[in-house]
Amino acid sequence: MDINLTHLDENDRPKMVDVGAKEPTKRIAVASGMIKMSKEAYDAVVHNTAKKGPVLQTAVVAAIMGTKKTPELIPMCHPLLLTGIDCDVEELSDLPGFKLTVTAKLSGKTGVEMEALTGVGIGLLTIYDMVKAIDKGMEIINIRLESKEGGKSGSYQRHG
Repeated sequence: MDINLTHLDENDRPKMVDVGAKEPTKRIAVASGMIKMSKEAYDAVVHNTAKKGPVLQTAVVAAIMGTKKTPELIPMCHPLLLTGIDCDVEELSDLPGFKLTVTAKLSGKTGVEMEALTGVGIGLLTIYDMVKAIDKGMEIINIRLESKEGGKSGSYQRHG
C-alpha cells in the first residue's frame, strides 16, 4: 500500500502543505469533549462558588482563544482567518461534569477541524485548572470531531 503523507517532502522531512492553488470554500467544524468531576466540584461550578471565579464563562473565553491560537500550538496548521467561533457548555449532572462544544467557521483553503478540537481541549483544561483545588481527579474525556463541512473531502458526520 503506497501512502502519500502530505506533511513530508520527498526526503521525509516535515513540511507545511501548500494550499495556495486551492479555491476558498466555506468550512465549518464542530468538536466536543467532556470533563468528569466530583459532585462537589460540579456544584461549585454550577453555583459559581469556585474560588477562581466564573468557571464556565472563563472556559468559553479560553476555548475561543485556543481556537484562534491553534497554528501556534500545532506545528503544521496554517494560520487561518476565522470568521466565527461558537461555544456551548452543557451541564451533565449525571456524570457529573460538563460537555463543551466548539464550532469554528471560515471561508478558506484549508479546514478548521484542528481549530475546533484545540478550542475544546483548551476550554476543558481551563475548567480543570479553575477547580483542581476541589478535585484533582477530574478526567477530560471524549474529545472528538463531531462534524465538518467543506473542502475536497466533503462533509463528515460522527455516527453514534
